[in-house]
Amino acid sequence: MSVEHNSLLAEPAERIYDERLRQALEQSHHGWYLAIEPASGDYYLGRTMSEAIQRSRQAHPDRPAYCRRIGYPVAVEL
Repeated sequence: MSVEHNSLLAEPAERIYDERLRQALEQSHHGWYLAIEPASGDYYLGRTMSEAIQRSRQAHPDRPAYCRRIGYPVAVEL
């Protein structure tokens, strides 16, 4: 996946997070993982990244999802 493709996925997903989800989810699900399917705006929660992505893939098997950790600047830190 190219950097350009990643930004095409990340930018609308982050906008959805900032405008619609951040305030409520950071209070109720801090530390959980969130997968956002940007085309529909649908989102899926999981206690693990795998769980959130699996839920997104079940609903939208042919669409990529953007994953982040709620309340953190990045999903995974190495």
